[in-house]
Amino acid sequence: MRKIALTLVMIIALSTITGCVAEIRTPPPPARVEVIPAAPYPEAVWVEGYWQHRHGNWVWIGGYWERRPWPGAVWVPGHWRETPRGWRWIPGHWK
Repeated sequence: MRKIALTLVMIIALSTITGCVAEIRTPPPPARVEVIPAAPYPEAVWVEGYWQHRHGNWVWIGGYWERRPWPGAVWVPGHWRETPRGWRWIPGHWK
């Protein structure tokens, strides 16, 4: 029993550190329409806002400007993907 409890604590701790979340049963709301302000510098890339699930509620995280990490880098937006177990967040990344 103690080994099972320790394993669960480790899984929860690792998922918190890595940002992994379990699937969410309810789908995210439709994306909000954002007014994109002027870029603050020439190489700025707009990262779209997204819905995040926190403590049982959907919370909108507004978009923001990000510095391109290397010439030609392209931002691949994060998105929610429906799985057989619920909705899972796929984080955005540079490509």
